[in-house]
Amino acid sequence: MITCYLRYEVPLGKLAEFEAYGRMWIELVPRFGGIHHGYFLPSEGASDIALAMFSFPSLAAYEQYRKDSAGDPDVQKAIDFAKQTRCFIRYERSFFRPVFP
Repeated sequence: MITCYLRYEVPLGKLAEFEAYGRMWIELVPRFGGIHHGYFLPSEGASDIALAMFSFPSLAAYEQYRKDSAGDPDVQKAIDFAKQTRCFIRYERSFFRPVFP
């Protein structure tokens, strides 16, 4: 299993738009064989950081998701929404593997 961890920088006043964007992806990732663990939005204090995590059975499965999702109209809709609303400034993507007992 591989988990993708995303760290977003969200502009002030764009949290509602970012949440709408996140809700789109929560529905999309499972369509391509992944498990979405959710988006995590700032809760207390002044923060412009939001997080997301989703997993695939392997890095190869994640790479296949990237290929398969590229032409999906709902994925394009989510990407277009982010571009139109500018609901995040940038993001960082990292990959992790879990260690279980």
